[in-house]
Amino acid sequence: MRTDLFGSDTSLTRPEAVEAWNATQMAFLAHGAATPEHLGRTLTLAPDFALAHATKGLFLMLLGRRALVPDAAAAHERAQSLVAQGSAFLRERRYVAALGHYLDGHLARAAAEFETVCRETPQDATAAKLAHAIHFVLGDSARLLGAIERVLPAVGPDHAAHGFMLGCQAFGLEETGAFDAALATAERGMTFRRDDAWGLHAATHVYDITAESRRGLDCLDRNEDAWAHCNNFRFHVWWHKALLHLDQGEVDAVFALYDTKVRAEKTDDYRDISNATSLLTRLELEGHNVGDRWEELAVLADTHVDDGCLLFADLHYMLALLGDGRRESSATLAAQVGQRAATPQATDVARVYAHPGQAAMAGLCAFSEGDYGTAFGHLAQASTGMRRAGGSHAQRDVFERVAIDAGLRAGALDGAAALLESRRQLRGGHDDRFAQVRSRMIAEARAQAAPAA
Repeated sequence: MRTDLFGSDTSLTRPEAVEAWNATQMAFLAHGAATPEHLGRTLTLAPDFALAHATKGLFLMLLGRRALVPDAAAAHERAQSLVAQGSAFLRERRYVAALGHYLDGHLARAAAEFETVCRETPQDATAAKLAHAIHFVLGDSARLLGAIERVLPAVGPDHAAHGFMLGCQAFGLEETGAFDAALATAERGMTFRRDDAWGLHAATHVYDITAESRRGLDCLDRNEDAWAHCNNFRFHVWWHKALLHLDQGEVDAVFALYDTKVRAEKTDDYRDISNATSLLTRLELEGHNVGDRWEELAVLADTHVDDGCLLFADLHYMLALLGDGRRESSATLAAQVGQRAATPQATDVARVYAHPGQAAMAGLCAFSEGDYGTAFGHLAQASTGMRRAGGSHAQRDVFERVAIDAGLRAGALDGAAALLESRRQLRGGHDDRFAQVRSRMIAEARAQAAPAA
């Protein structure tokens, strides 16, 4: 038995295996591109380490791809066999159980398993980060924050992951509306971990949601090295920079970032697809011609219409398909969402496909066809539960924008104004460029309608 760098007991016996596992954990917390390499070395050095097999399966499931589920299931089967042999500690067995819940579609149970780990061994920053990540997928901002704050007393300044935990706390604070505290926490976290891209990203969220886009751009310009080491998460940070430029009205900069950073690599990872499709949608809503950029996204989205693993991913695949005018594929995807929603299993996945999934898909399809009244009805209905689709406020905002514009185009001014006010309250009363323009449009439309009335 040996202890890892967080002070948690492991069933590892070889020091070089512990070193590889420590590197895996730190890379994971930093969203580092080297995470798979370190995990692979861990499994090579310690093929009977159930915790590493479970972690591999969890990493695969978090990628939200149907094609990877068999590999995740195989990792779970291997981990279970090792548990049966009695070679795993209780903490390690909980990781294995969490993976099993995730595979069964019970994501909240998986997160609860990690929260149990955090109560029993609060110094386990990897368990806290995994709970944080799963609550992010579930769109549960309160638990996302709580999972981190419960371990902070045990993860003090002398803990190797202290800066990373502060970055996670900062993100949770932003998502729950504590913007000033979020920014201060993110800045403090980066004094401990210069490579905490998640903490920097939390600060960027604050600047976005409070309409401080120029300050956000300055922050990112000063800290580019904080996400240079990242896996594809670096594309997401560049996406945030593009959003800030869009709020400034600097459209040329947005297109330049899209072409050279956001889609620097034409991957089909759903997170990269969501960055791209939501950015193009925002540009089109502002009246900008995006050229043929939809095509490569739609080609990739076409291969995922049967995934049905994650509503958040499917919504962005739908944006790509509709953006490129692929009516047959978009109809297939909408039908798949209906089938997922109708599954007799009462899983977290099935429930979110039922609401807001079906209404959101119907609304997006109607919007693309110019049926704005129908689109607004469906999207307004979906907006009451869109948080459950997962992701962040910034990521889900594209669907709020489409809903508001659908109401405007349909002449449903009161409904559009209500959604706009709800969005404003979510943002702490701050109006960005989008809100300012739509408020003027609503006022002008009402003024034009008044004489006729």
